[in-house]
Amino acid sequence: MSASLQFPRYGDKANSAFFDEFLVKLLEERDRIGLTEAIHQIDALMITVEPGNALAYVGELCLMTPYTYLVTLESQDHYTHVLRIDMSAPDILLREVKDPNTRGIFRSLNEVYPIGAHKPNSRYMGEVFRVGNVHEVVELQKSRDIRFFNQEQIRKLELPGNMAVVKPSPYTHNIVGYWERPESDIRVYSLGWSAIRADVDRACQEAKETQARLGLDKMLLPIDHLATRVYSQNREAAILEYLTLTSYYYWGSYDIADQNSSTNVTKSVHHANELESPAKVFTAANHPYFVNHLLKLPSPTEQFVRNFGPRLHHLAVAVADGEVPGENGKAAQPNIDYVVDSLRHCGQDFLLDVIGSKEEGLKQIFSSASEYSSLIVEYVQRFGDFQGFFTKDNVSELTHAAGVDETLKALQAESS
Repeated sequence: MSASLQFPRYGDKANSAFFDEFLVKLLEERDRIGLTEAIHQIDALMITVEPGNALAYVGELCLMTPYTYLVTLESQDHYTHVLRIDMSAPDILLREVKDPNTRGIFRSLNEVYPIGAHKPNSRYMGEVFRVGNVHEVVELQKSRDIRFFNQEQIRKLELPGNMAVVKPSPYTHNIVGYWERPESDIRVYSLGWSAIRADVDRACQEAKETQARLGLDKMLLPIDHLATRVYSQNREAAILEYLTLTSYYYWGSYDIADQNSSTNVTKSVHHANELESPAKVFTAANHPYFVNHLLKLPSPTEQFVRNFGPRLHHLAVAVADGEVPGENGKAAQPNIDYVVDSLRHCGQDFLLDVIGSKEEGLKQIFSSASEYSSLIVEYVQRFGDFQGFFTKDNVSELTHAAGVDETLKALQAESS
């Protein structure tokens, strides 16, 4: 059996005959030609924000996640702020446009959607994968009809020059990058002038002091998974395309009937631990929007995509398993409850209360969407040896909560 097909399949979502046929064919071919072995973990996540928003967003990320500000790379039209945990977890490349009138392909992906257009420069861009030989990977992918930006386009887009970048997906609007880095080498991005910005460093240090004071620094772990929302008709194509571009495998799909959606998971062939290479999740409606008036079903996922466009919906941060001892005779709190209570006292809003239980194997919660990136942060704590990403009850509640996010509703009212 192909190495990429040896993993157990989970879930109850029925896929089409096309999906089942080409899942096998694509993964068998990927293994046979050596791409699975050539493409390793996610080395970086790319996010872009509006001019002037990076400073506050760095502070937000440094408080809500284990990330720490490292350095700023300045090019003609952008600042790229590099955030890092350590070399075993992906970096965040936070790209900030200098001029709000800067035009480009990534801006155009926002402007055709009524809410996405409110922040035309703000979006999650995609992932960068470490590869053994970037030239070989690019040539193999080109032979499979994958299209790349050429070096002149990379220069004009002001992306790191030591990367090969696939053009945006028609299904997710995300890009995938490859770069050649021996695992023992530190990550260095070939882009612009390098400097530590005093204001950004100060925002990070203030956040880290708060984390340490509250004890959150010992509880927050790296990113567990990345969740993208796509149109209903693009679910299977988005999954198969991602498996074509990466060394991930199909973990499985669950049907969330009461929210008219499904959750679909892919994971790294090489890294069983998601904290070393986050799982990539695809959520899609079960039916397109134009039949909802006949079915009378909720459709929060399709509504999100119609308003924002296909894009990343949330970053899930893992919380260390454990409890915080209770005081004055109170019961001990799971770490995730303590994290959420602490962040609420710091002014962070959440879409619902923590859901799930130790008995079910995990607890989860969504933050409100960031005003700087529109991304939600999910926190997830697994208990004991629980291996999954959700329970069906949990994901149903999370999907519903995201659909009634007050921030989203306010933006919808503005755009109507």
